[in-house]
Amino acid sequence: MKSPNNYLAGLPTTIFTVMSQLAVEHDAVNLGQGFPDTEGPAALIDAAADALRDNRNQYAPLTGLPELREAVARSNARSYGLSVDPDREVVVTSGATEAIAACLMAVVEPGDEVVLIEPLYDTYLPVLRMIGATPRCVRLHPPEWTLVADELRAAFGPKTKAILLNSPMNPSGKVFSVAELDLIADLVREFDAYAVCDEVYEHLTFGVAHVPLMTRPGMRERCMRIGSAGKSFSLTGWKVGYVTAPPALAALVAKAHQLLVFATAPNLQRAVAVGLNLEEDYFHELADDLRRKRDLLATGLHALGFPTLPADGSYFVVADISRHAEGRDDVAFCRDLVRTARVAAIPVSAFYAPDGPEPPRHLIRFAFCKREAVLQEALSRLGGVFRG
Repeated sequence: MKSPNNYLAGLPTTIFTVMSQLAVEHDAVNLGQGFPDTEGPAALIDAAADALRDNRNQYAPLTGLPELREAVARSNARSYGLSVDPDREVVVTSGATEAIAACLMAVVEPGDEVVLIEPLYDTYLPVLRMIGATPRCVRLHPPEWTLVADELRAAFGPKTKAILLNSPMNPSGKVFSVAELDLIADLVREFDAYAVCDEVYEHLTFGVAHVPLMTRPGMRERCMRIGSAGKSFSLTGWKVGYVTAPPALAALVAKAHQLLVFATAPNLQRAVAVGLNLEEDYFHELADDLRRKRDLLATGLHALGFPTLPADGSYFVVADISRHAEGRDDVAFCRDLVRTARVAAIPVSAFYAPDGPEPPRHLIRFAFCKREAVLQEALSRLGGVFRG
């Protein structure tokens, strides 16, 4: 029998699966997986339930229900001053991960190069390699997650087709500044490239403003901007994403979406439209709640000898294990942490290209999008093993 797809067959079990299995085995507090442990707004859940009972359960339109596309357009205008045509510039997808794949498929061909910034979300590299593109990775430098202009420029070249930009960023929590965005925009224009902008944590920033690359000079026609109901409304299981793009690119994203899944659950789309039409106070309160949880966890980790790195957005904070590592790298430390303290975290080296230079081995990622009692319990367990 001929072998199946060798690339997929060679992909290892992810560290996220490994750590979650260990967490179950040791009855650990799981701060490895990035999803909230509370439900999203009741109004959205009620809207989704009601929408199942009104005889609109067949295929949704390819690009999404009109009410959701209109809500996405209004959200763009309200939050960022972007004027968006809901009929020609919005595509609804089955989650942001599908949106990322569809956007890359829309502009990238085999042999093209795509610039990525490490540490990075773990699906980016496999999707690019399945398309046949070559990733060109640039690293942020801890502890401040600094982007070095010369290093970014060196990653661009004649074959560069796109940059995949994640801001606010997983796992680092970095929110790119306007100066950094303008540096990226300059290079995108200079090398006649596109930008796929993973902005799923757009509403989850703490004391800094999220600025879409699409709003910077010359970027409106080059950007595909990805949002996520899962992150914006604490409903990660719904898997509803949305892409904002100029008409020519949105049409190609829609064609890729057609091949991948065709349409997204209509009742969930209608409920997400309700969410995007909520008052701004909802998004401010969500960010404030997460900021308090970030501060609770970061302060507790620091007191135990795990200084944390800056995290201005997302669900995550990265901690330095150097004081307690005793010769262990981040992977070994996380495995031992589950067994000894019964707390699960993720080694940050998992967010780097496996065939690239040696990644940092002294950093681990904690998710703080949990109930405060859960975070307090995790800190209590860590305090039973480690001293500041």
